[in-house]
Amino acid sequence: MSLDDRRQLIAQLVESSRILRNYIDHRAKQRGTTRAQWVVLFRLRAQEGMSQVDLADVLELQPISLVRLLDRLVEQGLLERRHDPRDRRANRLHLTAAGRKLVDDLDDLRDAIAGDVLHDIPDAAVTTSLATLRELKERIKTLSETKAGVTIE
Repeated sequence: MSLDDRRQLIAQLVESSRILRNYIDHRAKQRGTTRAQWVVLFRLRAQEGMSQVDLADVLELQPISLVRLLDRLVEQGLLERRHDPRDRRANRLHLTAAGRKLVDDLDDLRDAIAGDVLHDIPDAAVTTSLATLRELKERIKTLSETKAGVTIE
């Protein structure tokens, strides 16, 4: 593979990522939510009762950014903070019934987006692409931590 092809691959990844984020943001907005809210809701459905600190770590977000997002979810009645009985300083995060219903409804939208975007892409190509993207993600994280001393979010 030529150097130009490698450059083009990186350029396509960056551009495709931006376009996909915009597409998902648009579709999320039609449901009265945001992509950032999806990420939080899906993670909490999988690991309900996480602390705010643990959630920020898992999502690789700055705690202050996450707090504002959580505040909005609480205001919308989708999430509640409960005091941690073992640590008075910590809050545990739990979906409300409305939050659980929304995240379940978002599964359908997530499936629709995947269907639209990956329509007519052969399963073998999806599998190969997924493996390659996971490898690239790990390599980028490692390079960021060792060469630049920067954590990528």
